[in-house]
Amino acid sequence: MKFVLSSKIFRATVTEANVKYEGSITIDSELADKAGLWIGEKVLVVSNTSGARLETYVIAGKPGSGVICMNGAAAHLIKKGEEIIIMGFKLSDKPVNANFVFLDENNKCIKHICS
Repeated sequence: MKFVLSSKIFRATVTEANVKYEGSITIDSELADKAGLWIGEKVLVVSNTSGARLETYVIAGKPGSGVICMNGAAAHLIKKGEEIIIMGFKLSDKPVNANFVFLDENNKCIKHICS
């Protein structure tokens, strides 16, 4: 068994950073669904802007809103306006067909690939 990439959202722009929250990342639920991410799923978040990397879990944001909000302590590491990549992984004994979602600067999907 190996942990393999199953979901990836490229070039998301952080729209909010809320330190006064228990923790997690809020993702527009349409984007999360398109990427195959589940609410509550553990994700790796990487900032292309600062280089920060952290693990957290997904909370559903308003569908179609484009919201990407870093919550809790994560908001100290990744700030509003940063460009990030969000990745989900699965434990599998076989290769996995990953979902890749590419976003524009307004967090709208410009390309979706299911490998």
